[in-house]
Amino acid sequence: MKQFPIIIALLCTMQLSAQQIAKGYIYGDDNNNGKKDRKEKGIANVAVSNGSDVVLTDSEGKYNLPVTDNSIIFVIKPSGYQFSLNEYNFPKSYYIHKPQGSPVLTYSGSAPTGELPKSVDFGLIKTEEPENFTSYIFGDSQAYSEQEIEYFTKGIVNEANKRKGISFGITLGDLVGDNLTLHSSYQKAIQGMGLPWYNVLGNHDMNYDAKEDIFSDETFEANFGPANYSFNYGKAHFIVLDDVLYPNPVTGKGYLGGLRADQLKFVENELKYITPDQLIVISMHIPLYDKQDKDAFRETDRQQLYSLLEKYPNVLVLTAHTHIQYNNFIGKEEGLNRTKPIHEYNVGTTCGDWYSGVLNESGVPVSTMRDGTPKGYALLNISGNQYTLDYKTAGQPDDYQLSIYNPKVVPYKGRWVTSGIYANFFMGSNNDIVEYRVDTGKWTKMQRIDDYDPTYYRYMQDWDYDTEVKPVRRPSNAQISSHLWRANIPTTLPIGVHRIEVRATDMFGRTFTQTSSYEIKELSK
Repeated sequence: MKQFPIIIALLCTMQLSAQQIAKGYIYGDDNNNGKKDRKEKGIANVAVSNGSDVVLTDSEGKYNLPVTDNSIIFVIKPSGYQFSLNEYNFPKSYYIHKPQGSPVLTYSGSAPTGELPKSVDFGLIKTEEPENFTSYIFGDSQAYSEQEIEYFTKGIVNEANKRKGISFGITLGDLVGDNLTLHSSYQKAIQGMGLPWYNVLGNHDMNYDAKEDIFSDETFEANFGPANYSFNYGKAHFIVLDDVLYPNPVTGKGYLGGLRADQLKFVENELKYITPDQLIVISMHIPLYDKQDKDAFRETDRQQLYSLLEKYPNVLVLTAHTHIQYNNFIGKEEGLNRTKPIHEYNVGTTCGDWYSGVLNESGVPVSTMRDGTPKGYALLNISGNQYTLDYKTAGQPDDYQLSIYNPKVVPYKGRWVTSGIYANFFMGSNNDIVEYRVDTGKWTKMQRIDDYDPTYYRYMQDWDYDTEVKPVRRPSNAQISSHLWRANIPTTLPIGVHRIEVRATDMFGRTFTQTSSYEIKELSK
């Protein structure tokens, strides 16, 4: 019994030696030289974190923060400031503290960083930051080869970087496809966007030979910084989370959507400094709530996150991973104790259906997604604490927001015409109205259905019936679309060609139109 106090003392000593206190200053880097000069003053009330704890700088810009031998110290960017950027336009907002470096893994992580510096300082650059702004949101680029990096560059980057007035961009995970040496090629590709860029970890960016989830991010951290962090821009607060648990804590194999206790603690701690009137944008990879696979995300973690967000009415969750596109409005039926639902937008991917399908005129796979959504990216438009979303189809005008499928010819007064008019409103949801008219007839509501997009289904079947081998892979099998509308096609109109017009009014009150045509003919005798 007398040995217990000695053992406890030794354990306490070991814990103290493992945990240290990081100190430093957050200062105004007036000359942008990356170091604190004598005349440069500290900035008060800036949040700094180790991935769990969050502290504010004092009146002189100084902070004290506990760290272990596997920590990343990062600054939560305040509105009205920017970090200097590295060569790839990633913010220099963090310091990796891993004295022994990362564990030995197939893909290298962080090199040994040595002892903790006496002062870990971060410079911020004062800048004008509008409350009304737009950012790029990219779903999975997920390149498995240098060829696919080239497809990403030619098909997405070279088009998107021509748009003016964008503040920054976010890629929602699966930057590459398992081969983590391609992270460097992705960095060079995204460099071409010429904007500050934030990256989310996806299940294809992990170290699969890691034995614990905490070490599955080592290569990502070495290449991109912390996998969990946040920043402010205008009146909006952005939270980035690694929601991939690996190995799966339930089965021990594969991965599971969810959050560790330290990640939830980070969200809890950093939200203490966010006012309820702010817009919160959470960026993750695996959907928070997938109606088709409700077990894809650990329920206890989901409910804890819901609880942390209860007093914040304006929340948008951005996810990717599925290679389709849909909107969820998570409310009381999903266990959320709030009046206003949380909007989750599962963004279409920049690689589309994994760079599959026929090549377009630029030599890039068309890669339409399984629910009929064309390959592309999103634009998040924020005004104060409100937002709108746009989906930009690669290679198409901004107003290309829906496609129409219909038969080309139908019989005059045909009794058994089973085909119809289908409208795929790419960003559509249950809250939207889709209508059609033929010629100058009256507008009539179409019926939303859960079905395969017939345009995609035909495209997939055409591939199978082709007698020539194509240079890229076959499209994936069709998946039920949640943004498809149908109407019967009129056959009692006069013989001849008729114009179909479809208009879709989205959740933000905006209207988009698309047209098609068909011909009514006499039955052949």
